[in-house]
Amino acid sequence: MILDRRSLMAALGAAPAESLPTLAFARTGDAAVQAALDRVFDRFAPVGLGAALVSREGVYASGVRGLRRKDGTEPVQSTDAWHLGSNTKAMTAVLFARLVEQGRASWDLKLVEALPGEHDPAWSDMRVVDLMQHRAGLRDDDVLGQAWFMTARGDPASLPEQRLAVARKALASAPGGTPGQFQYGNANYMVAAAAMEALTGQDWQALMVEQVFDPLGITSAGFGAPPEPAPWGHREMGGTTASLPPSHPGSDNPAALGPAGTVHMTLEDYGRFLAVFLNDGQPLLQPASVARLSEPAGGPPPAYGCGWIVLNQPWAGADGATPGRVLAHDGSNTMWYASVAVAPARDLALIAVSNDGTAGARACPALLRALIAGLPVAETGGVV
Repeated sequence: MILDRRSLMAALGAAPAESLPTLAFARTGDAAVQAALDRVFDRFAPVGLGAALVSREGVYASGVRGLRRKDGTEPVQSTDAWHLGSNTKAMTAVLFARLVEQGRASWDLKLVEALPGEHDPAWSDMRVVDLMQHRAGLRDDDVLGQAWFMTARGDPASLPEQRLAVARKALASAPGGTPGQFQYGNANYMVAAAAMEALTGQDWQALMVEQVFDPLGITSAGFGAPPEPAPWGHREMGGTTASLPPSHPGSDNPAALGPAGTVHMTLEDYGRFLAVFLNDGQPLLQPASVARLSEPAGGPPPAYGCGWIVLNQPWAGADGATPGRVLAHDGSNTMWYASVAVAPARDLALIAVSNDGTAGARACPALLRALIAGLPVAETGGVV
């Protein structure tokens, strides 16, 4: 899931002073994070809520509120893992960049070169990058209808085989949307991952661990709902907030959809990933690769790179008083919610997460606004 450009700008922009606290935090900003969490948690009452501030060195302030389960007594822990939903897409795009740097792919790689065979001529010049920028014209309804969601969890085929089947179905006919125009969809990243799996002979999960998580020292990452004793996901159903244990098949989307949105990890580890975009790619990518991932595609708005919507925000410049680029995204499997904003020039990323897909959808963007509202303007440049 992703907010549209207007909603994201509203979530990240300055809110009226009377609606947000005035916070002042420095690099040791835990107290201010706690204050923001208190205000937002009290207002929106999600089951659980977490926040973190990230610099090039990783998470430097964080906090959590609420419960692991609505009907339980265990509080959320700072070391708990959170489901990141569609914020997984930026991770899949980073994986592709790794393959490009290793000479196993290229930025101009055509989908039909990675997946040779019969295909509709309309796909002949479509690149894997076009999929990751949601500009290939592929619509979820074309290949991921209700029947797919009803049967995918019980499909005996391997996950790469399932993704390849989705890719073959897509390639068999012309895209249902208009190539070059933005058409957000999970199928784009499933098909892109199928191309990477075909190129490498490895499944996407193994590639993510080998190429992204392990090199960054990320140890809490997994796929699907976080296992116990982590929080359970919740959503409103029939006027009440319901939850499912992580062992239940319905606790997350079908596993084949993984490249588009099933990664979970702790706030600390998510900070390690986001720091890549604050460090010009180090220690994982070259600066040129980060620039490519962060550059929006040409064509009609919104401005979307590879796994990121790209905004220009007044608080994001190096001095906090001039505009700067922000990479932003929201993710949800309807039972969890995650919002993130990355301001490279300011050496700052902000994370808001919830194990409540309903109340969290309101709380997480509000939490980002609360944190942004308290950012100090540095007299000499940079974040104070």
